[in-house]
Amino acid sequence: MPNDGAGMKRGWMSTGELRERWGDSLLTVLTVLLVVMIFVVAPLQALGLFEFQIFELLLALVLVGGVFLMSGSALAVVTMLVALVMIVTGGILRLRSPSIFDLNLFAGSWLLVGLTMAVTVARATFAPGRVTYHRVIGAVLLYLTVAVIFAALYTFVGTLRPDAFPGMKVEDSPTLASRVLYFSFATLTTTGYGDVAPLHPIARSLCNLEAIFGQLYPATLLARLVTLEIEHRNEES
Repeated sequence: MPNDGAGMKRGWMSTGELRERWGDSLLTVLTVLLVVMIFVVAPLQALGLFEFQIFELLLALVLVGGVFLMSGSALAVVTMLVALVMIVTGGILRLRSPSIFDLNLFAGSWLLVGLTMAVTVARATFAPGRVTYHRVIGAVLLYLTVAVIFAALYTFVGTLRPDAFPGMKVEDSPTLASRVLYFSFATLTTTGYGDVAPLHPIARSLCNLEAIFGQLYPATLLARLVTLEIEHRNEES
């Protein structure tokens, strides 16, 4: 009789090899998904198109599944499962009766997804080896993910202190995702249009952190990618 333990081990190794082979490609797939959610679905959802609220939920589930597949960490898997439960629960509650509770469920789930995805993508992007096209796209994905993380944090602050962001009302509304993402990217890129401003000390502290990251990340990214490429060429020579 075949050894079941050995069979399971061979199956696990096959899964690991599959992840290693397609891991870089997943960086591009996840980037496309996140770009569609941020720059296409969120604005259309803000226009009141209910179909895109459902589409956002479906894309979020696919995104969670992609991070689930890409990460080899048991902690990341558990975190993704918790985030998945929070997304589904929040979606059901929103359909029945929108409230601050399901808003915080969504914010919490996106915070978990963002943090897990940031760690997973950073490990894949900045791991030793050749700098591929997919890795460069992964660096962009990490940048976008940071904006999502801060958008979730701004949502928490806005629900606790409604006066924290004059010019941006944090409420359970189809327009909320577009609002907080807009403010997050304006802060990350230090654009500062001036239509929304942080007044609460915690809100200001978060904005400072995001703006500092947005300024330092491109230079740090370039230095790291160049170093990885040089190390890879030296190993080949």
